[in-house]
Amino acid sequence: MKRLVIMDAERCVGCQLCMFACSRRLGFAGLDKSALHVKSVGGFERGFTVVVCRACIDPPCLRACPVDALRARDGGGVILDLSKCIGCRFCERACDIGAVFWDDSMNKPVICVHCGYCVGYCNFRVLGVEGMISR
Repeated sequence: MKRLVIMDAERCVGCQLCMFACSRRLGFAGLDKSALHVKSVGGFERGFTVVVCRACIDPPCLRACPVDALRARDGGGVILDLSKCIGCRFCERACDIGAVFWDDSMNKPVICVHCGYCVGYCNFRVLGVEGMISR
């Protein structure tokens, strides 16, 4: 199972192309549906960081969901069943690194599925995909 990884955060220039690509993968324009976020750590002088699901083997977001809308993903992380989600935001609060983002228009979480689509749009080799990972 593949997994999205941050190869070198120092290379990030904050262009947000990865975020646009993520939203576009689902057929949306803009950044609202992106499952990863590029954030400034203090302007251009200090650079940027990429916040994305780290594919936890024992995800706290999964344990926090009261309606089983999240299921464990092979190789770590979770898969969301939107039809079961009640919008309680427990998963968002449970994520230790803040990688569960919120879609206000749907009142549902947006969580990376590690498809790797964004990697092709990162011209600075910040993002990459690891192949098989062991449990």
